[in-house]
Amino acid sequence: MRLKGLKQRAEEPELMDDFTSGGRSLKEALRQLRWLNRIFGAAGPTLYGVKRLWLAAGKPSQMSILDIGSGSGDVNRILLRWADKHHIDLKIRLADITEEACGEARLLYQHESRIEVIQHDVFELQQGMADVITASQFVHHFSSKELPVIVGRMLSASRFGIVINDIHRHWIPWLAVWLVTRMLSRNRYIRHDGPLSVAKGFRLADWMSLKMSLKEGFPEIAFSFSWRPLFRYVAIGLKTSEEGSFEPLADNSDDRVDSEEKEAIGADQNGTDV
Repeated sequence: MRLKGLKQRAEEPELMDDFTSGGRSLKEALRQLRWLNRIFGAAGPTLYGVKRLWLAAGKPSQMSILDIGSGSGDVNRILLRWADKHHIDLKIRLADITEEACGEARLLYQHESRIEVIQHDVFELQQGMADVITASQFVHHFSSKELPVIVGRMLSASRFGIVINDIHRHWIPWLAVWLVTRMLSRNRYIRHDGPLSVAKGFRLADWMSLKMSLKEGFPEIAFSFSWRPLFRYVAIGLKTSEEGSFEPLADNSDDRVDSEEKEAIGADQNGTDV
């Protein structure tokens, strides 16, 4: 793919979108994605968004999260450590449509009682399934026309709101991912889907277009979009009308990575496990 092709979102499907294949090669790819996520700090934006919703909800002592399209769910380790630090009774359900992803997630979290793994389709989300619905590096798998439907399902399934963590479509992360995947992996999923994921990612105009598409169906949702290291966007949809209890937070720290986020990301990159 030529770099000038990054001006628009790529429409080519990823290999992982073909549910008729998979098996051992896909399982290997899911394991390798865990260390790629560590290298590129993939978990930080999800933590940032979940913290924002937790604060807006009044710092509840109990909270539930459903991570849709979770893969092996490795980005959630950062949330478990954050919950421990703040004494939050956190329950996380990892939901993915493939048996391979669910199997890898169960292996990764086999000793973690706060994690439940379910095989589930985003189109089958039910109303009020969790306080917060998260999606990390998931929604870029869908076309721009499909996105309002997907995000609408997530909003309906949440009680507090949603957090979407996805890739900034830019030549720097595209080149970085292309180089790293070729240096560190021979897996066909990793080599093909890694750079393509960046090309299917987002720019600010894409998020603004999504916001306008959802405005009529979800007028009570306060949307915010923030660029986070390393070349990611976090989109937060906060429900503001439910009994008048939630209010959007003041945007006084959106562009800073706080000490807690740095600490958590550092632990993840150093390989700390649950």
